[in-house]
Amino acid sequence: MRDTLKIMIVDDDKNITELISLYLEKEGYSTKTYNNSKVALDEFNHYLPDMIILDIMMPDIDGYDFCTQIRKQSSIPIIMLTAKGETLDKVLGLRLGADDYIVKPFEPQELIARIKAVFRRFNQETLDKGLIFRDLIINPTDYSVVYKNEKLELPHKEFELLLFIASNANRVFTRDQILDKVWGYDFIGGSRTVDVHIKRLREKLKDNDSWRIKTVWSVGYKFEVS
Repeated sequence: MRDTLKIMIVDDDKNITELISLYLEKEGYSTKTYNNSKVALDEFNHYLPDMIILDIMMPDIDGYDFCTQIRKQSSIPIIMLTAKGETLDKVLGLRLGADDYIVKPFEPQELIARIKAVFRRFNQETLDKGLIFRDLIINPTDYSVVYKNEKLELPHKEFELLLFIASNANRVFTRDQILDKVWGYDFIGGSRTVDVHIKRLREKLKDNDSWRIKTVWSVGYKFEVS
């Protein structure tokens, strides 16, 4: 998969979003800033970030509601920003699914350190747990797939494609989004590449009553879990 991690920065203070973006891009991250939380939520499935830096006190959709809505569709890391320092605010944010909490004003290097720590923890938890579905186990640690108690040998890109869509169960992705996430933004091949790899996965993994690789006509694909 591509190496550049994408971070969505959501804060109604333009100066803060620009400052965070500047520091993160110096660290090698790709960023997109939003000063309107409703717009950010609407564009979440298009931008497909790997992490969200989220201010709590937003005028449109506050950080708590934003976090709640994201958690209905994704487990990506969320770090909350706020001028509040009360323990109850932190607890509420963490209960709603935030992965960390940092109080303004903060040093940019502290935020960067928190981001790296959250990514390490998130990646390790994914490695430790793997993905488990009925008749299917996907283990990122050793790139193994066990289907109906038999180990499958999948080519590298087939495995990464399966891991990506299964890690985002029930989310629809366009072919271009899949190309970006699995092959990288600089891949010169066309969207037909995705179709070919999906076809090969389907030949090896027959759908069952609890999950399937579904074609969403005129859009793309999703790993549908019932």
